[in-house]
Amino acid sequence: MARLREFDTENAVEAAMNAFQRNGYDGTSIQDLVEATGVGRGSLYAAFGSKEGLYLAAMDRYRDRYALPLVEILRQGAPGRELLHYVLVAAIDDIVRDGSRRACLIVGAVVGRTACDPQVTAHVQSTTELLEDALYQVVAEAQADGQLSGKRDARDLARYLIMTMHGLRVMGAMNPDRASLMAIAEAALDALD
Repeated sequence: MARLREFDTENAVEAAMNAFQRNGYDGTSIQDLVEATGVGRGSLYAAFGSKEGLYLAAMDRYRDRYALPLVEILRQGAPGRELLHYVLVAAIDDIVRDGSRRACLIVGAVVGRTACDPQVTAHVQSTTELLEDALYQVVAEAQADGQLSGKRDARDLARYLIMTMHGLRVMGAMNPDRASLMAIAEAALDALD
C-alpha cells in the first residue's frame, strides 16, 4: 500500500524557494533542500520527481508570490506615472525589508539555468511576458493621456522597467540601501519621458 504524503507540500515549496534564492540552483544540494524543507530525500523525490521538479515548483511559487500580485496592482487603473512609481517603491521596500539579501529567483534562473534547461526558460519567459504586458498597458495608457511622452515605444519602456526591477533586486542583494535604490528608481522614472 502506498504511503500518504506526510508533509505540507506548500510549505516545502516555500522553503525550497527560499533556499534556491539564497544559493541558486547549482549551489543548493538535495541535502540542503532536505534540511530547508524538513522533508526526507525520498519524500521530496516522490512528490517532485527531482531537484529540477522542485525548482520548477519553486519558480511557480515565486511567480504567484511576486509577479501575479504585481500584475494585479498594475491592472488597478490608477494614473500610470503614479502606479509605476508605486511599483518601484514597493519593490525597494520589499528588498530593504527582507534584509537577507536573497537574490531574485528569475534573475538567478536566467543566469544559471536558461542556457541549459528549456523548462526553466519557458517559466522565465512566461513570467516576464506577463509582467511586460501589464507594464506595457500602463505605459501605453499613460502616454495616451499625456502623463508620459510618446517619443519612446511603450513596449520598449515596459521592457526597460522589467530590466530596472531586476536590476533593483540585484543591487539590493549587494547593498539593500534604500536611498541608493530610490535614486535608481527615480532615474528610471525620469527616463520614461
